Amino acid sequence: MFACGTIGATNEVRFHAWGGSAQVNQYIQWVSQQVNQQHGITINHVKLADTSDAVSRVLAEKSAGNHHNGSVDLIWINGENFAAMQSNGLLAPSWVNELANFSLTNPTENPAVLTDFGLPTNGQEAPWGRAAMVFYYNSAHVKTPPKTAHELMSFVVENPGSFAYPTPNDYLGISFLKYLLIALNRGNTDGLYRPAMPEMFAELTTPLWAFLDTLHPHMWRQGTHMLRQASHMQRLIDDEVLHLGFSFTAAEIPSAVNRFDLPPTIRTYAMADGSLSNIHFVAIAYNSPNADNAKKVVNFLLSPVAQAYKKRLDVWGDDTVLDVALLPNEDAQLFQVEGAHPSALPPSERIIMFAEPHASWTDALRNAWFERYGARY
Repeated sequence: MFACGTIGATNEVRFHAWGGSAQVNQYIQWVSQQVNQQHGITINHVKLADTSDAVSRVLAEKSAGNHHNGSVDLIWINGENFAAMQSNGLLAPSWVNELANFSLTNPTENPAVLTDFGLPTNGQEAPWGRAAMVFYYNSAHVKTPPKTAHELMSFVVENPGSFAYPTPNDYLGISFLKYLLIALNRGNTDGLYRPAMPEMFAELTTPLWAFLDTLHPHMWRQGTHMLRQASHMQRLIDDEVLHLGFSFTAAEIPSAVNRFDLPPTIRTYAMADGSLSNIHFVAIAYNSPNADNAKKVVNFLLSPVAQAYKKRLDVWGDDTVLDVALLPNEDAQLFQVEGAHPSALPPSERIIMFAEPHASWTDALRNAWFERYGARY
């Protein structure tokens, strides 16, 4: 299935991936052990603070005429950087259908694995995990948490200082704005999945700005100082300053409780009006000399064993992109979980998935927020 003999190829796959999570780093280390045993491949996890660093490296190599011996093989990529790499011809062409395990995602019935931030993937990246925004609260202080954007407003007004969100240069901060943007425009969201043109942007953000203008004075520090990052939110909830927070990683909450970074009275839930969700992908640089081995790594990432292991709360808690109903019973049983954590998202919780808007909305929304509200930190 995978051809060999690329000039400059080695048994090493340089996996450029965010290195800010001990759980993620340990999982990639486990994957390296598995593919080394099965294929003799060693993964070199190049830990990134920002994925754009790897994108810039590939772009610089292309500008220098290095089309066959690049330094980036595999890259964990988000929608913004996928759009940038795709538009600059930095991605290996259609290769995902070569993977035997890709069919387990059931792409015909699950088209979300074929788009990224509104852009068709064209077989240039493979899904390997799924996440959705969840909220969490301290049940010692909150008996009935808000379940919609409008209920969130009422909650914050009635409980001033108990809620905050990060500025939109933080991933979780911009995600919160996108959730509100979709929730406040129910029935009129088609424009969010097209490029952010000025007239449409002005129309769809009008209810968002009105909402935030009202919300901010009732937030922590009256909204004059915002959180710098998600970890700051978690610390303030642990200190019982804030009583309500949110995350894009449901498994992060019970793990934080187990580490005593959050109190045991924390409970997790999904908003009833919808949760911003996305599938995260991996791609291969167009000039990787190790593309064949990178495909073997990705095929393993899509195996039931790797997906089920990643889903475990004590490993990562990242949700699977596989259609478990398609799997043989032996593989499906790998995903069964016994003894749910009291702070974890209940297994029966229904999540209405909001797809990520078109990639162009991210910068437009972030820039407009700072223009309207300033730095605030």
